[in-house]
Amino acid sequence: MAVYATVTDAAGQLVPDLGRDDFEVLDDGKPQPISIFTNDLQPITIVVMLDRSASMLANFGLVERAAGSFVDRLLPADKARIGSFSDRIQLDPREFTNDPGALRVILRTELQPAGPTPLWNAVGVAMTALLHQDGRRVVLVFTDGVDRPLSGGRNVSLGDAIKRAEQEDVMVYGIGLASAFGRGFGRRGGGRAVGQRGGQTENKPDPGLRKLALASGGGYFELSSTRDLAATFARVADELHRQYLLGFVPRKLDGKAHDLEVRVKRDGLVARARKSYVAAR
Repeated sequence: MAVYATVTDAAGQLVPDLGRDDFEVLDDGKPQPISIFTNDLQPITIVVMLDRSASMLANFGLVERAAGSFVDRLLPADKARIGSFSDRIQLDPREFTNDPGALRVILRTELQPAGPTPLWNAVGVAMTALLHQDGRRVVLVFTDGVDRPLSGGRNVSLGDAIKRAEQEDVMVYGIGLASAFGRGFGRRGGGRAVGQRGGQTENKPDPGLRKLALASGGGYFELSSTRDLAATFARVADELHRQYLLGFVPRKLDGKAHDLEVRVKRDGLVARARKSYVAAR
């Protein structure tokens, strides 16, 4: 069983230089010998999903450039597709690519116009795109709103997304943008009002995105300003390229979900990894 872990210190800085003996892996609470360990660069296959809700209309250009900073940090062995969700969910190109130029063209020309926020449907489409890909599979989602399911057909729930991430070993990263809107300005399908401040309505990203990201071993970053967008997209790329790969033999191959915990033995350091896995028979 392979599990990827990100380690940070008390200041939230990445710690990429630990050894095998610094880690402990617990399967249903029982420590397991670590049979595989590496902190070498591991290639990723990733779907980047961008929210095109009406509330983000003024920031579309900023988001496209910030996602471009992520594309610029992809390594030659990495592969990616770019998605956007609005009135429908779209993924480009047709196959995964390691061509940053092609991905940048998609960011400039292929993203959808403004619309609602079918957040979990978009995550489901991204996971389906990764189904037959080998290696480390990642979904990176940017949104400023709560899930607004599309009318007609079956919609994906947060519970569905968490279950699929567990069963299919997909790591999810989320970037959420909290935003404020002046009185008299509408927000079509983009978020939830959570309070008033100085004549503005505050809107928070869907809290389920944090739950999904942490359950899958990814990370969640919530921003209050677009100033930090590019740096946050770049931070996700850096994390993905500085994770540890730990391998162990499951206690039981029983086809059931097992609780999983990765610990760091050094004081002041925290490991972030998926919380469970299914032990295939």
